[in-house]
Amino acid sequence: MRFQPLRKPLICSPVAEAILKARSNGRREVEISLDLGKSFQRAELTEKGIKVGEIELGWSQIEVAARRERDIYAIENGELVPLSIASDHFYKLVLVKWGAPPTLEIDGIHMHRILDVTPDVDSEMKIKLLGNLKCRKILDVCTGLGYTAIAALKKGACKVVTIEKDENVIKLAQLNPWSWELADERVELKLGDAVEVIEEYEEEFDAVMHDPPRFSLAGELYSLEFYKKLARVLKPGGRIAHYVGQPGIHKGRKIWKGVLERMRLAGFDVRYDEQSRCVYGYRKR
Repeated sequence: MRFQPLRKPLICSPVAEAILKARSNGRREVEISLDLGKSFQRAELTEKGIKVGEIELGWSQIEVAARRERDIYAIENGELVPLSIASDHFYKLVLVKWGAPPTLEIDGIHMHRILDVTPDVDSEMKIKLLGNLKCRKILDVCTGLGYTAIAALKKGACKVVTIEKDENVIKLAQLNPWSWELADERVELKLGDAVEVIEEYEEEFDAVMHDPPRFSLAGELYSLEFYKKLARVLKPGGRIAHYVGQPGIHKGRKIWKGVLERMRLAGFDVRYDEQSRCVYGYRKR
């Protein structure tokens, strides 16, 4: 399937603060972004609030957005609608840093590194481990907000097949302007369980980016059985990068050691990269 963006005007704390500062300075117009910094336009300041074309938002709503430093809202009929979904889990888009992509939070757990790098830089470090991707076909396991798939496109990949199990994650990605490049015609989105979807392929990909949730949430994606499936879909000599993170590191746990052992048993020649926190290497010929 093709990814379909849902384009709605968005507001977050830095934008709301800029609007309030313009009002305090007595200005009648201010340049703002309603797509998380991807583009900018002029907003008219009125007695009631702001007006951008047919979009209007009152001062009380702007003040709410300014106070909520991490939250992102869609503007619908003059009201703020949080970019979050409550179902079996609680999903939320969270602002990390103005000018950088937001992260996805599930039940309070961030799906990207945010303390030392921004999500886009994190994705670029992972993709760099795959080497030259020009005119290559890539498998991206666990789409998330699509940042690694988009990074692969920017490195020259001619085809990216990306797999995501959770429809709620895709719904938030559709609202996230930083995910909209997933609509590129070179990207094929497969909605389903990676353990099952991956059975459709054999020696078809030049490289695999495996970026699963943490082990406690998706242990099956760290198993020897799944690593064997990843080896089967790769062409001989094909490269792989597998983000493992550092859960439990302060308690002395080094999860990547077990990952290295299982991936080697599955037919990979791999090592651990501390900077990106990935196990990476290639399928043995």
